[in-house]
Amino acid sequence: MSTRYDMELPDLQAYRPELAEPADFDEFWRTTLEENPFDPSLVRVEEVGTPLETLRVLDLVFPGFGSDPIRAWLTLPASAEGPLPAVIQYQGYGGGRGLPVDHLDWASAGFAHFFMDSRGQGGTWGNGGATPDPRASGYGDQGFMTRGIEDPRDHYYRRIYVDAHHAVEAAASLAQVDSSRILVTGGSQGGALAIAAASLNHRVVGAMPDVPFMNHFRRSVAQTEGTPYDEIVRYLAVFRDRVDRVFETLSYFDGVLLGRRALAPALFSTALLDSVCPPSSVFAARNWWGAAAEGEAPRADIEVYSFNNHEGGGAYQWLKQVEWARGLLGDGE
Repeated sequence: MSTRYDMELPDLQAYRPELAEPADFDEFWRTTLEENPFDPSLVRVEEVGTPLETLRVLDLVFPGFGSDPIRAWLTLPASAEGPLPAVIQYQGYGGGRGLPVDHLDWASAGFAHFFMDSRGQGGTWGNGGATPDPRASGYGDQGFMTRGIEDPRDHYYRRIYVDAHHAVEAAASLAQVDSSRILVTGGSQGGALAIAAASLNHRVVGAMPDVPFMNHFRRSVAQTEGTPYDEIVRYLAVFRDRVDRVFETLSYFDGVLLGRRALAPALFSTALLDSVCPPSSVFAARNWWGAAAEGEAPRADIEVYSFNNHEGGGAYQWLKQVEWARGLLGDGE
């Protein structure tokens, strides 16, 4: 049974750790995006046959990192006319985009729903993925966390963060999407990708990261024995002389540092019994959100689930997200 192992809630609410930031952090991401431009002419959309009567599903392919083809589902209300506000959703660690009938909630609520596949993933749980990663490199543990972990330019998350950025561009290029009303969301790894997308692509007008992964690496690795952070532990148990190099690489992908660059408001969630993504790491990202923005930092709300583990708020949180998104977009009652 899970027990509380992190800080008390008042301490979490005030937790704003100083993280070491690489001197070339902004240059790294600027260069990465310049080297991997988005080409809208490579976006492909094809209708999918399903038994659904109130929703349409389209099979979408867009160019990600290195113009590698990344697959997604685009789900729309069948009766929709004109461009819709869009929610781009990113998948959790090890899962893929699944089947075209797996993700029906956001479109049922009236949004264009863009569900991105995660390159190379999809074989751990769920109903599979459809996007290979042709660029794996270096030594690593069996998961994705340590692929290319000795150099940020080689790291797996450099590729998938660019995919997340380009998903926003792909959505904005679609006739079915109102490019001025794009939000991003996801749980765990999907939350990390939502943070990355909102921080790197300022088309995003709102971010909803649930129990997000990839925040405050040194504390998270020390606090939890859960996957995927345990992959870093196993790697360093073998390569004992590479600790500083590994954590320097990971700092380029830390949601706390990326989130400081965000310009859009956010709705976070965390669970106080979360043994996978420690609540202190989530609060660190939330408490620094938008701090590097000129003028007043964007609002960053957070929902706390005191008696839940990594499942977080589940459907309760989704209902809060819909209300928050509609209020943000001016579609609330």
